[in-house]
Amino acid sequence: MNSAATATIPSATILGENSIGVEAIFQLLSREFQQSTKASKQNCHDIARRITTEVYRICSESKRIQASGTVESSALTLARHRLQQCLRYYQLGSNRGRVELHSTLSAIIYRYINPPQKQLSYQGRLTIIEDFLQSFYLEALNAFRRENQLGATYRPQTLLELSEYMAFTERYGKRRIPLPGRQQQLIILRAQTFSQQQPPETSVDIEQAAEGSNSEADGWEEPAIQQLRSTMASQTESEPEEDTLRSVVITELMNYLEQRQQSDCADYFSLRLQDLSAQEIESVLSLTPRQRDYLQQRFKYHLIRFALLHRWELVHEWLEASLHTNLGLTPQQWQVYTAQLDNKHRSLLELKQQGQSDEKIAKTLGLSMAQLQKRWFKILEQAWEIRNSLVSGSSASTHE
Repeated sequence: MNSAATATIPSATILGENSIGVEAIFQLLSREFQQSTKASKQNCHDIARRITTEVYRICSESKRIQASGTVESSALTLARHRLQQCLRYYQLGSNRGRVELHSTLSAIIYRYINPPQKQLSYQGRLTIIEDFLQSFYLEALNAFRRENQLGATYRPQTLLELSEYMAFTERYGKRRIPLPGRQQQLIILRAQTFSQQQPPETSVDIEQAAEGSNSEADGWEEPAIQQLRSTMASQTESEPEEDTLRSVVITELMNYLEQRQQSDCADYFSLRLQDLSAQEIESVLSLTPRQRDYLQQRFKYHLIRFALLHRWELVHEWLEASLHTNLGLTPQQWQVYTAQLDNKHRSLLELKQQGQSDEKIAKTLGLSMAQLQKRWFKILEQAWEIRNSLVSGSSASTHE
């Protein structure tokens, strides 16, 4: 057996010389993974090692199993259960597996998502469930890294690793937490806490998820941010969860932050998706108010860059403000908007609407790619401001 694959597996048997050894369980799991999946041999070994180590730890620490006198059969049963659960997600595949996990966890917590002083519609409750699960998946990933002694940057790369993580996430959510006189599943406790933290006057949306505390005090008045926040909670019931552009935008934004080595911004956004207050975020991330404010401003900078430059087409499609619909402006707004543009900005907009590539547009207008991107950013920003002046009701009384 590969020495690296067994480095962390105890060499002793789980119970005495006649019981099933840890190495035997490892060999069983590794062989089954190789026969049932297309994963590499090393990948199968790594996952078999992690499952074997977990089984050994559970059987060693469980007083119930130790006292039962059937440690051998318990270890084998537990290992086979882990194997079958992982293979089930593998056979479902990436997309169907995610939907299955999401549906399983949603069904568990549905009746516990009940914010105080609210009568939520079916869709309103699903919106809060989705916001909650986004943060729970990150919590489960961190727990998976911790319990398997993996690095802080570990992420599933192969289908088998993703299946292992999804199986772990389901088990993690179903863990029984002892309470006075009863036990409760961990995900239910998390959902109840999350639900109780929701403000009584509004449902969870990106307005709470994106900013630290009071938007007026923290400088979150940019029209682009206001519309981005308000739209993220406005998906219709007809859209299946896995196909909603909202989910895609959140995933893409998280990837954007990770690719730019802004993991602290991604952590901040994840916590805001839980609607935690500024003080709670400071406590979780071990930040001072000054550090949290700096992190918030940095996140805001990247959010604007993401929405108006990096993935502007995705965001505008989601906001129903694409080039085909004149950036979401009414005919009157469009007339005012285009009149404000100088000749080069107007030409750039027209060429974009014609579907020409950035390279061709830059050559036509005599611009570098950096200059073109800067001008396009300003064009989109001006459209956001005009569009949002109606959405946000900027002329209304601040007391309304």
